[in-house]
Amino acid sequence: MAPHSHAVVLASTVPEGLKAPGSGWDIQSIDPPGPPSGSILPGVAGEIASVLRELGADPAPVFRAAGLDPAMSTDPNAIIPLGAFCALIARSGACTGCPHFGLLLGQRVQLPALGLVGSLMLHSETVGDALRSLIRHVEMQCMGATTALTANDGTAIWSCVVYEPGTDCADQVADAAAAAATNVMRALCGGDWSPTEVHLPRAVPEDQPTYRRLFRAPVRFNREAAALVFPALHLDRVLQGADPVLLRTLQDKLQERTRGSAPDFVARLRQLLRTELMRGGCSAEKVAGLLAMHRRTLARRLSAEGTAFSIMADEGRFEIARQLIDHTDIPLAQIAAALDFSEASAFTRAFRRWSGQTPSAWRVEHRRFASS
Repeated sequence: MAPHSHAVVLASTVPEGLKAPGSGWDIQSIDPPGPPSGSILPGVAGEIASVLRELGADPAPVFRAAGLDPAMSTDPNAIIPLGAFCALIARSGACTGCPHFGLLLGQRVQLPALGLVGSLMLHSETVGDALRSLIRHVEMQCMGATTALTANDGTAIWSCVVYEPGTDCADQVADAAAAAATNVMRALCGGDWSPTEVHLPRAVPEDQPTYRRLFRAPVRFNREAAALVFPALHLDRVLQGADPVLLRTLQDKLQERTRGSAPDFVARLRQLLRTELMRGGCSAEKVAGLLAMHRRTLARRLSAEGTAFSIMADEGRFEIARQLIDHTDIPLAQIAAALDFSEASAFTRAFRRWSGQTPSAWRVEHRRFASS
């Protein structure tokens, strides 16, 4: 494991100010409101500053260079816009000479950092229930990325993808998400837990051993999404120490907290499109059904927002394509197939329409820019 790791917290804790009904304690507000669209959960600024200091850098000038107030690093409720977060990660990696800064950052995210959602997970009946709770409430931790869990033929895949348009460090976000997810699984299953393998949407790094040491598993680079792969039977593992009475209290509190803080309609649709586009066909009718509305209702809602389904679907395809072209060495024909284009030439025409460049020209220019 990398030298800046921290011990995984395995204790089942109850946040201060929150007790089960009948205990004589009032349920207090223990989490700040969820982050706005395209933003990262509170507390991350402080963790970034800590990693910078551990790598011998002064956080203040790095924060300023990213357009952020250095005081955010000591504010536990500071919420970082996703664009500024990416600029901060890029500048942090550059000033420390650490190309896997996101990995070190994700390594510091422990289950208690998830606040109310983390407590709900600890008191869920099974590991699968805990992960599904996190997935349902991921917008309380981060807007701009989404996560999903699938299980087929005895294998579970817990994946994370960025859907916010224009995200420039999706590879670093993926590294951080995979490392944080590994910590979550070790908090739920025990410190010796390891995935069967890890997938990352980034080109093969020079320092592969750091990744293998952190995950204690084979790491597959040049994949389409960040994911932990593990035996599905782990989802049925019963969590020791879970309190069903406290679980109901936490669920009620979380429902109250999220009642008025759901993501706006366009953000919710982007989130859904990001997942569905990588699963193949993504028609307006199918997406409307997933949103429990008629296709015409979906069209009216989007018209009121000044957009249309075809525009948002193309925006989603471009964002996926751009991330994979920028950060991986996946062949362009494979990217085209993943986005359900009938042939590579159709993908090339679409990408030129979106960006003004062919996919190959874009890859050359943006790889040169990233390395300069």
